[in-house]
Amino acid sequence: MAMANKYNTEELVQAHVLFRNQIFAFINSGSLRCAVQFGIPDVIHSHGKPMALSELVVLVQTHKNRTHCCASIHRLMRVLVHSGFFVELEEGYVLILASRLLLKYESLSVRAYALMTFHLAMVKPWSFMSNWFQNDDNVPFYTIELKNFWEYNAKETSFSDLFNAAMANDSKFIVYLMMKECKAAFEGLSSLVDVGDGTGIVAWAIVESFPNMKCTMLDLPRLVANCQGSEKLDFVGGSMFEAIPLSTTILHKEILHDWDDETCIKILKKCKEAIASKENGGKVIVIDVVLDNQKEDDGFFLAQLFLDTTMFVVLACKERARKEWAQLFYEASFSHHKITRALGIKSLIEAYP
Repeated sequence: MAMANKYNTEELVQAHVLFRNQIFAFINSGSLRCAVQFGIPDVIHSHGKPMALSELVVLVQTHKNRTHCCASIHRLMRVLVHSGFFVELEEGYVLILASRLLLKYESLSVRAYALMTFHLAMVKPWSFMSNWFQNDDNVPFYTIELKNFWEYNAKETSFSDLFNAAMANDSKFIVYLMMKECKAAFEGLSSLVDVGDGTGIVAWAIVESFPNMKCTMLDLPRLVANCQGSEKLDFVGGSMFEAIPLSTTILHKEILHDWDDETCIKILKKCKEAIASKENGGKVIVIDVVLDNQKEDDGFFLAQLFLDTTMFVVLACKERARKEWAQLFYEASFSHHKITRALGIKSLIEAYP
């Protein structure tokens, strides 16, 4: 009988709710994956007005012998409405901004990013984390695939295509925000080298916004072999570990979070050798996460934590806090840096020689 009074009833219930919501959180992502694969956002968008469940069921390509489709699609959509991706009106389902970003031909679509994140190779390592903690593999991804992420990406063409499309999704989003919120960081620069952004989306956007700037895109030869440049944009095959073309500024978009601290310091030192002096406007621009626990925006910080954990599960790398970034720049002999939080969960960092 002593157990009966051990816990406060309300606190105990809330603890169980937290537990259930956490262990079943995969249902949110699994439902979203299903909606993306079925093209449900595109079906509703093409309808041009609120779409009734009966109309949606007709157009979703389920198996002809699948029974109870209407009830099943309704239950799927009920989860997605509760998650905040759709709104259900009396007349039917409508898109909101979150679901518009899942449209195939939306300019800022995240569809490919979602499909890449849901790929089995990205999901499976999470089920083997405890195994990884008890072996000497470098990363949980290796425990599953017996190769590191970049080896897997080079070998599995279909995944590589999806990964590149996902990175293009992310680049378009970053470019949109960067040119609205951080344009001043690029004003007055005569030249810039964009390192490792194989799609060239960021470099093209910079050239279009700053026609007096000369840009160079540096990436692995196989990634830039078929890229067509212009008078203002050159594509150069090479490695940032060997040589970076001389320039006023060097840009790293989501590159440094792929590497450990020692390697990042080597990369930054290579950059320092290649950029102009501080007096001549030289700097390195880094676009990456700066872990920032702001209590007023817990969703923001949670998204950063999820990305950080993904980095160590898949790549054995990490996102960094302000002090960690400061230490990297100090070790690479940069005089000072400035952080601008304006790119969603990522920031624009300017480091000066």
